[in-house]
Amino acid sequence: MNRLNLEDDGYCFACGDRNPAGLKLCFRTEDGRAFAEFIPKKNHQGFKDIVHGGIISAMLDEAMVKAVLSKGLKAVTAEITVRIKKPLLVGDKVFIEAEINTMGNRLIETSSHIRASDNTVIAEARAKLLRNG
Repeated sequence: MNRLNLEDDGYCFACGDRNPAGLKLCFRTEDGRAFAEFIPKKNHQGFKDIVHGGIISAMLDEAMVKAVLSKGLKAVTAEITVRIKKPLLVGDKVFIEAEINTMGNRLIETSSHIRASDNTVIAEARAKLLRNG
């Protein structure tokens, strides 16, 4: 893979603070891990009052990329598997967490999950990210 110019201009759908249509996730990171809180709104739904699966997937994906960034590395998602275990309802506060599982020369394996306030797992994901360069 050729090296990409992975530049943050504030318009990332998941975490960009300049994107008026974005989720505006704010992550805290530490040594290969990432954490965020989120309360989905009505405009994040698929069916009435149920958060769209694509929004859930985007949150999980972004958390895994942020975990990698916490190590001073840039990478792009090459493969992601998402498992939604329970519906996420509009207005329910959730906690997003991700971590690096293994780091190779080119491939980084990560995992993430979204938990409800009662610690119930809403969704989980695993991804393979390619280091940039």
